[in-house]
Amino acid sequence: MYHGTTVPGFPAHPHRGFETVTIVLKGFIDHHDSYGAQGRYGNGDVQWLTTGKGCMHSEMFPLVNIERDNPCELFQIWLNLPAKDKFAEPHFKMLWAEDIPKITISDSNNKKISVNIISGEFNNVKSLASPPSSWASVPNNKVGIFLIDMEPDSSITLPKISDTLIRNLYFYSGDDVVIIDNNQINSNKRIKLQGDKEVTIRNGNRQSLLLLLEAEPINENVVQYGPFVMNTEEEIRKAYSDYRETGFGGWKWDRHDPVNERESGRFAKLSDGRTEQR
Repeated sequence: MYHGTTVPGFPAHPHRGFETVTIVLKGFIDHHDSYGAQGRYGNGDVQWLTTGKGCMHSEMFPLVNIERDNPCELFQIWLNLPAKDKFAEPHFKMLWAEDIPKITISDSNNKKISVNIISGEFNNVKSLASPPSSWASVPNNKVGIFLIDMEPDSSITLPKISDTLIRNLYFYSGDDVVIIDNNQINSNKRIKLQGDKEVTIRNGNRQSLLLLLEAEPINENVVQYGPFVMNTEEEIRKAYSDYRETGFGGWKWDRHDPVNERESGRFAKLSDGRTEQR
């Protein structure tokens, strides 16, 4: 998806009622929002944004390289909020690449698998803390977000958790197959897995990259329309009305597709005035 006329990205747009977890594998994103926060992150960084009662933000892909291409590769995960937190105060948190726990596992054949633990726990290693109003902030909700990098011919076993767990595996990059329960699966596929059984993933003859998402369900009605995720249609209508009236805090920047200075580096300036520099 490509928007913007000068710089690619997503100019100012609103959200309410859920969280965005943006994992940047390659390239950079410039963030600005209606609460005055801004930043630049990328190359392994993760931004976790609780939109809660309403937030407008822009996500632009700055063209920082002059003499070579500016590729950008990312995932953005939409994580629902329970009804009690739909109107939480917006919260902007950075998980910097250097701080995200990463483990390397050796299988029985001494093949290596690395796992970036963005949310949850894997092999007794816990992630950094999620924002306070997130469904992921309660350990019993078992919210797991993991990037898995498998060497050729390696294997990894996912533990059983519960019969209610929702578990999805995305095989997003690889030139061969992964094998699950004797099923050969090509790349660019989503695989729905049972949460109450151990699942062994065996890799083919090439490196494979996977994204694992899992959690206990919220078990509430979901109504999603455009950039809003609520529990009822009436709440969706109210979200549009509130946005038209308030702009969710209003836009404090001089354009709807702002970018930071080319040489600014990775940083986050939070709405409370604190600045994190990397």
